[in-house]
Amino acid sequence: MYYSLAQRQLDPLDRDILEALTRDARTPFSQLAQELRVSNSLIHQRVRKLKEAGILKDAAFRLDPDALGYESCAYTQIMLTNAKFLKSVVEALAHIPEVVECVNIAGRYAVMVKVYAVNNNHLREVVYEKIQPIEGVEGTNTVVVFETPFRRNVPLSREPASR
Repeated sequence: MYYSLAQRQLDPLDRDILEALTRDARTPFSQLAQELRVSNSLIHQRVRKLKEAGILKDAAFRLDPDALGYESCAYTQIMLTNAKFLKSVVEALAHIPEVVECVNIAGRYAVMVKVYAVNNNHLREVVYEKIQPIEGVEGTNTVVVFETPFRRNVPLSREPASR
């Protein structure tokens, strides 16, 4: 198994804190301190350290697209006419509310976005009328998601890599 430098610098308490907060980011630090048998101030110090290191991002609630009426989810791969358009295409995609995630990928398609739409007609509108007309977009390939059986954070190793 491979470990990043950041993972190797995490001690067992850091990992325990991260595991607890990824299960429930609303866990009070006082409760976390009690569960981990350390002081409240130590939890505050460690969380601050993890935030400063960029490992722990701000906690946020995740919205349920289904409950909000978004019946269609898709990944759209985007071909660019030229690599010089990457930045401007990404900036234009950021202004499309239905695009919730954007990644730069290797291969013929340079960009892939995750799109939520109310239904397939709305999805078609987003792809044909909002994404494809962007200057620099050569073409798209859309893959419809049937379901998302699970979603999780990146793994935290329990043991640092041995050298």
